[in-house]
Amino acid sequence: MLYPIAIHQGDEQHAWGVEVPDIPGCFSAGEDLDDAMAMAKEAMEGHLELLAEEGAVIPTASKVTVHSAKPDYAGCIWAVVDIDITKYLGKAEKLNITLPGYLLNRIDEYVKYHPEQKSRSGFLASAALRVLQGA
Repeated sequence: MLYPIAIHQGDEQHAWGVEVPDIPGCFSAGEDLDDAMAMAKEAMEGHLELLAEEGAVIPTASKVTVHSAKPDYAGCIWAVVDIDITKYLGKAEKLNITLPGYLLNRIDEYVKYHPEQKSRSGFLASAALRVLQGA
């Protein structure tokens, strides 16, 4: 899942600050832009691991556009961090399902051009999460 991160530019006296708007309480910092992005991924994975251990809901990622217009993020640099959330959802289980051929072809075509989905199973899991977390 591609989570947007808001990066507050550092200077000679301050580190580069990072906030993850979709994961409340998830912050990080780094010495420069590259370091800030790397540290953000580490912080996000740690935060999601704690949520999973507590049995809490894993937050869904929003688009950058959702957050970039908010005054709290004025002047921020935006990036996205790819986090595989499936490892925080529990052990994988094999499932045998039946889908119409047309729908299956559309899913496969979508996955082919959207590498963030990684696989047909990843696409189906992501779609299910969006529906369930939006409910």
